[in-house]
Amino acid sequence: MNDSLESRKTPLPHADGQPQILHSYPVWDRSVRWFHWINVLCVLLLIVIGVVILNANTLGVSSEGKVSLKILHAWTGYVFTLNLLWRLIWGFIGGRYSRWPVVLPGGKGYGKSLRDWFKGVKAGDPPAYRGHNPAARLMLAVMFMLLSTQMVTGLVLAGTDLYFPPFGHEFAEWATASGEDHARLEGLVPGNKEMLDPEGYASMRRFREPFIEIHEIVFWLLLGAIVLHIGAVVITEVKERHGLVSAMFTGRKVLPKKPVD
Repeated sequence: MNDSLESRKTPLPHADGQPQILHSYPVWDRSVRWFHWINVLCVLLLIVIGVVILNANTLGVSSEGKVSLKILHAWTGYVFTLNLLWRLIWGFIGGRYSRWPVVLPGGKGYGKSLRDWFKGVKAGDPPAYRGHNPAARLMLAVMFMLLSTQMVTGLVLAGTDLYFPPFGHEFAEWATASGEDHARLEGLVPGNKEMLDPEGYASMRRFREPFIEIHEIVFWLLLGAIVLHIGAVVITEVKERHGLVSAMFTGRKVLPKKPVD
């Protein structure tokens, strides 16, 4: 990544009324930016479909319609999963500000940097960061944990509800008690219980219960985290004017002083 910087004058004044010089720094590489916006779209769509599925009976959605919604939810989930897996890998091989040591909390000096950042915020002059500030790294750790949990539980639920990969075949064998007789799985479709073994299906659904409970709980936690994330971005953008939002489009931040990282 090119670490050169560009300076330009802006109408933002100093206390003495003189124009303030901002420096433009390259930060987010293309993979990080693509991940971010694909993730935004996928999560938004998954939330909307998920809410409709949760309220399907109230909304008068038919059984066939509910299955169709679950299929759409699952396919969106696959895009979400591939995107998230790529980001997890990119955290090891990507650019400097994409890597986990500077994205997640921890490491040498992290505690001091977090205290210094809060002191700066309290004093009205927080240190500038080219990458994520220490508090944002805490939020990102929570977000990635919640997203990863939704990914894993969602894949299990896609298998138990729709018999979709990567676990669907095993759940279909369990629900039909077919064992190695794969011919018995032909014609098995989501929502049709004619080919199911009552005991095997009931056992499979009991296995599913904790996954759906976790999926629903994390759904609400993720909603709360998203609200906090958006709120923190808006407050930071208004108070610090570092071009945080535009940086997720251009890959560059504008800072009025030298970043500590």
